[in-house]
Amino acid sequence: MTPAELSRTVLGALRHAVGEGEVRSVPEQVLGRVTVAVPRPGGYGDYACNVALVAAGPAHTSPLALAALLRERLRHDPRLADVRVTGPGFLNFLLADSSTYERDLVAETLAPRRGDALAGHRLVLRPLGERAHVLAEAVARITRAEGGEAHVRTDAGEPLRAAPPYEQTAPLDPDSRRWALLHTAPADRPRLDAALLVQRVENPLFLVRYAHSRARALVRNAAALGYAPEPGDSGPHAAPLLALLAEHPAVLRRAVEHRAPDRLARRLVRLADALLDLHDRTGGLLPLGGLKPQAAHRARLALAEAAGTVLAGGLTLLGISAPQYV
Repeated sequence: MTPAELSRTVLGALRHAVGEGEVRSVPEQVLGRVTVAVPRPGGYGDYACNVALVAAGPAHTSPLALAALLRERLRHDPRLADVRVTGPGFLNFLLADSSTYERDLVAETLAPRRGDALAGHRLVLRPLGERAHVLAEAVARITRAEGGEAHVRTDAGEPLRAAPPYEQTAPLDPDSRRWALLHTAPADRPRLDAALLVQRVENPLFLVRYAHSRARALVRNAAALGYAPEPGDSGPHAAPLLALLAEHPAVLRRAVEHRAPDRLARRLVRLADALLDLHDRTGGLLPLGGLKPQAAHRARLALAEAAGTVLAGGLTLLGISAPQYV
C-alpha cells in the first residue's frame, strides 16, 4: 500500500462514516489538508495520518473520538498489520507487507503521472520584486503539476513578498542564480557568491545534480550488464530513501500552501544525500566483479531510478535543468 493508496483508503473510510450518519459532513477543501507521512521520531508504524485532527472540528467531534471511529473501520483492512491512535488524535499504520510496500511505492514513483492533489485549486499570485517573481513562478509550476490552476500577474492577485538577495559577488549562470533564490527561505536573504559554482557535494545544487546523474548512470551501466531495474525489497538500508520518496507528494503540497518552494529545494538535497548514502552503505548498487545480479540489485536499481526521477522532476518544477552528465 503506497501513501497515496493509504490516503484514499482513510478518506474513503471517513466518507463512508459520513454517509452512514456516524459523523457530520466535512467540506472537501478541509479534506485537502489531510496528509499521510512517515511518523516523527518516537512515533509508531510505517505511516501517520492527521485526518482526525483536520476533520474533527467541521465534523463537530473530538480528534480522539474521530480517530477511534476511523480506526475501527480501518483495522480489518488486510493490507494493514495494525492501526493505532497516538497523541492528540493521529492515526498510525503498520503495513502488513513492507516488501510489497516498496515495490508499489517505487512503481508508482516511476509511472508517468500528473498529480491531482490540488485539483480545483486556483491560485493567482502578484509578486512584489524580482526574487518574489522567481518564487511565484516556481509555486505556479508546482500547482499546475499537482492538478491546480495557477497564474502569475503584475496587476492582481495575492501579494507575494520575499527578502532580496545580497549583492552578487560572482558571475553566476541562470540555474545557479535561480537555485540560490529558491533554496533560501523567502524571509531570508540568499547569497549570490562563488560557492554556488563549486563542483563538490558541499554545493547543494551540485549534490542534487550529481545524485541524479549517478542514478541515470547506474541504469545505463546495468543495461550494459544485461539487466534492468525491478522494484522489490532493497533491504534495511533503503528505509531513509523510501521515507523521503513517500513524503514527496506532501512536500509539493506544502510548498504551494506556504508559498515556499524552498521546501522542495531542501527536500531534494535530503533525497540526494539519502541516495548517495544508500550507494555507500551497500557497497555500490551494481554487482561487483563477475557476480550475477540478484533480486536485491534489481530492487536497489529501481529505487535509485525512482530517486533520480524525483530529483529531475523537482529541479524541473523549480525551473532548473537536470543534466544527465555532470
